[in-house]
Amino acid sequence: METIKAVVGVLYNNSGQILIAKRQKHQFMGGFWELPGGKTKNNESNKSAITRELYEELNIKVLDLNLHQSMKHYYVDRKVELSIYNIKKYQKHPIGAEGQEIAWVDINKLHKYKLLPTMKAFIDSITLPNKYWITPSSNHQTKEWMDKFDKKITQDISLIQLRSKSPLNSVFIAELHNKCKQNNVKLLLNTTDKSFNEEYCDGWHITTGEMLVLTKRPCADNKLLGASTHDLNEALKAQKLGADFVVISPVQATQTHPETIPLGWDSAKEVVDKLNIPVYFLGGMGLKDLEKTLKLGAQGIAGVSAF
Repeated sequence: METIKAVVGVLYNNSGQILIAKRQKHQFMGGFWELPGGKTKNNESNKSAITRELYEELNIKVLDLNLHQSMKHYYVDRKVELSIYNIKKYQKHPIGAEGQEIAWVDINKLHKYKLLPTMKAFIDSITLPNKYWITPSSNHQTKEWMDKFDKKITQDISLIQLRSKSPLNSVFIAELHNKCKQNNVKLLLNTTDKSFNEEYCDGWHITTGEMLVLTKRPCADNKLLGASTHDLNEALKAQKLGADFVVISPVQATQTHPETIPLGWDSAKEVVDKLNIPVYFLGGMGLKDLEKTLKLGAQGIAGVSAF
């Protein structure tokens, strides 16, 4: 199988829109939209390649950039090793210098375009937050539980997993979802009776056990799907299933499960390096660990009491 090394750039305009380009008919995957960029040449560094490609394709001069993410994608006849760069500063206004169609698009409208497969994982990585709060799994609707929930949705939290070890009343969940919407927070359901058809949520989170018996993605692509995993094989299975992100745990020792041997930072990083989709670290995490987690390439941290 042929291996292709490629680089692409992420450009924003003053309105926060992102630039995408349409592949021309004569190209592989013609008609699909992607980030601008192209293949690296022999003995060319990735930074040199993306600088050259964006000059050739968009007629811009890159002044400052940094690596956002690296990923691998397998097609039937080829493997693409892709490096995605944030273009922090550049000169000139981008144009379709090679005759290709380009468009500035709101991030939340990118799903309306016919995107290359690698684009979905990238979109998740730039739209998901670096903190994922998991609610206590019992005593829902008590004053203590509700006070904690109401406090979280007004803090620096924009993604919540509603976790319950027993069925919850749909009216109660709908009320929580309405509160979340009012505060621009996404709510994912991790309940024992989830059907993946609930309208009063922004997606679902599946347990490892649920993930292992599924043979295909259980929900629509316009909803979020997270999965709990405990090793690399499970994480790869979740990615193959179509999960938008995974939570890997326990990274460090926890008081709640003192008998469980933690994965450690090196094993957690291996999961990040081998997956294309975002990875959250769970287990013994605190805000003090967030910076280290992000430097390892993870999406961020998850927890009940981590923040």
